[in-house]
Amino acid sequence: MLIIIDHLSYKYKDVVEKDEYALRDINLKIEDGEFVGLIGHTGSGKSTLMQHLNGLVKATEGTIYYNGEDIYESDFDMRALRGKVGLVFQYPEYQLFESTIFKDISFGPKNLGLPQLEVDLRSYQAMKDVGLSEELIDVSPFSLSGGQKRRVAIAGVLAMEPEVLILDEPTAGLDPKGREEILHLIRRLHKEKKCTIILVSHSMEDMADYVQRLVVMHEGRIVLDGNKRDVFAHEEELCMLGLAVPQVTTLTNQLRKKGYTFTKDILTVAEAKEELLLLFR
Repeated sequence: MLIIIDHLSYKYKDVVEKDEYALRDINLKIEDGEFVGLIGHTGSGKSTLMQHLNGLVKATEGTIYYNGEDIYESDFDMRALRGKVGLVFQYPEYQLFESTIFKDISFGPKNLGLPQLEVDLRSYQAMKDVGLSEELIDVSPFSLSGGQKRRVAIAGVLAMEPEVLILDEPTAGLDPKGREEILHLIRRLHKEKKCTIILVSHSMEDMADYVQRLVVMHEGRIVLDGNKRDVFAHEEELCMLGLAVPQVTTLTNQLRKKGYTFTKDILTVAEAKEELLLLFR
């Protein structure tokens, strides 16, 4: 068991009302190597929950266990936790501040107190992992495109060799090509690094294509949690929460109502193509 969130609630310090909680009684288990998607409309508590996982925010009530240890115990090494649970924010410029790309990527492992040779080796490897050319080493991160900035931000977290990689809306603001490249990168990292991935996104299509498990939040609570196919089967409930299923799922559900038969619930365009070819062959 990697992460256990136990009856966690969080209230902002400047909120006076008793029941004005940003998170309410969250219970969640995340296993080693899972690829988890987290969805919910704006204000549902997704980002706040993610910031609890590496100790950026402390719970008002409840606790979090990382590999069996309570992260709120006085002797728990929070610095080590932040090396093992990496968080990539929605806007990469929030994480970029050094004069060159290489210095930015090196910042995390350097803060772990590693020898300089180890810092350099990890940073070079992280650049390679995210597809950044060595020619960019001395380039300012602020001169890059949005997609490249995200790669640098991800590389800076990867250089710390995390066991858990959390990405908050990593494709926001990118063009279709940039979105696809970042998502393929995340899938490759999950496959090759065997790390746990938690992906926060508003895109139901991305969730259907990439994640294995889906957690749905609403008003600070978890309302659905399970295999993505099982969660997307709750189309009416998701619509009531201001969410949706993938567009291709809606289309094939409408075809079902007109008498067409499919062997399974359709989540992706590739699945729809396969089923339609079978249907009309």
